[in-house]
Amino acid sequence: MTIETISEQRCHGGVQGFYKHTSKVTGGTMKFGVYRPPLVAGENAPVLYYLAGLTCTEETFVIKAGAQRLAAELGLILVTPDTSPRDTGIEGATGDWEFGEAAGFYLDATTPGFADRFRMYSYVTKELPDVLADNFAAADLDREGIFGHSMGGHGALTIALKNADRYRSVSAFAPIVAPSQVPWGQKALPRYLGDDVKTWRPYDAVALLEDGHTFPDTILVDQGYADKFLEPQLQHWRLDAAARAAGQALTLRVHAGYDHSYYFIQTFIEDHLVHHAASLRG
Repeated sequence: MTIETISEQRCHGGVQGFYKHTSKVTGGTMKFGVYRPPLVAGENAPVLYYLAGLTCTEETFVIKAGAQRLAAELGLILVTPDTSPRDTGIEGATGDWEFGEAAGFYLDATTPGFADRFRMYSYVTKELPDVLADNFAAADLDREGIFGHSMGGHGALTIALKNADRYRSVSAFAPIVAPSQVPWGQKALPRYLGDDVKTWRPYDAVALLEDGHTFPDTILVDQGYADKFLEPQLQHWRLDAAARAAGQALTLRVHAGYDHSYYFIQTFIEDHLVHHAASLRG
């Protein structure tokens, strides 16, 4: 699958690039970022996908998280897809930061109007890996991990739980753990999936744990106590309870004074990359 290079910059001995391609899955142009650590000729490296949150793009994590230095040291390829298709022309897909473009929720929509374009689950799990395989020889797709923030944390958790035989590691910063039970999800899920709440469960980490999905490695989650979205939208305690009931290994850390921003992510990004490297390179 052919890609076009938007830009490439030297970064911590490796290369940070941004690319675009025509997506069959989402029916339009998709952008993504790839950080390639310094490697010797013929060497490959595990792939760690980062899923960003509401309003974000393929650039947000790359610019704000400060992840490349440690990724270079650990030998990790970082892949950052956009958060949704763009320029869809779909009525209602713009003008609301909680829904539509930049708010794809990493699902495959089934409702009329959205089903043809909003297919981020299939894009992240199927098409994007194929793009990497065709264009980045160093990407070892037998060693994949996934993590994310907020809406992207929701995406990482649900994708890993449904594909536990594929991804070797998963973590999240301030994830939406139970979108079926909070306003963000209750706005987006019916518009993407319809009103039958049973169809929402495959895109809800708490529901997936309740329905018997578990992950073989420990899930790492960090949450800030000063996060203004903690009580109304994120509700980490639901994940804690579901993991305990399911026997899922979970390291859940809640930090006083930290909010929902990338300052929070910067602070704990090293812990997450080390967590992933232990499984991906071990």
